[in-house]
Amino acid sequence: MPTPDRTSLDDIVAAGREILEAEGPAKLTMQAVALRVGVRAPSLYKRVKSRDDLIGLIAESAVSDLALRLQRASTLEGRPDARQYLVALAHEFRAFARANPAGFHLIFASAPSPTSPDVILLARAAQPLMEATAQLAGPENALDAARTVTAWANGFISMELAGAFQLGGDVDRAFDFGISRLADSLAAEPIASSAARTS
Repeated sequence: MPTPDRTSLDDIVAAGREILEAEGPAKLTMQAVALRVGVRAPSLYKRVKSRDDLIGLIAESAVSDLALRLQRASTLEGRPDARQYLVALAHEFRAFARANPAGFHLIFASAPSPTSPDVILLARAAQPLMEATAQLAGPENALDAARTVTAWANGFISMELAGAFQLGGDVDRAFDFGISRLADSLAAEPIASSAARTS
């Protein structure tokens, strides 16, 4: 059996992610992770303070993976315009969520908590999206546009993962339709603000 000194934090986090994705949050215990990495449960506490600490590390690992996927999409050769860049990012986002549904839910937990990922990591993951929305909607609208895209994609994907689309049809086509129309609308002429309309 490996000693704690030979069990890396990366191995512990990876084991936790595997358990979470395969068996769900209820099965993610310190005992289960210890068995997976081959140490006794008390030994884990030399590397990880608590189960909440472990969940936070898993969430940060998931954010880092998402950031890598989005960064890869941002360096694809032959990306012709910001609209297609945004569409590619959305597809990477969805692919990540479908491959890592539990990690996806951890990233987008409803409120800040001890297990929430660090905001700096979240900002790094969001950078490619911010670049795309700045190109489409202008730098002054980049954050608003990025939030709009994230909210739409998160809602769509959350419903998809929950099996909520019950009316038939092609869900892939629906996702394409939605993100394409959203990209088109962000690239359209800006609508005057309410303040401007009333002045």
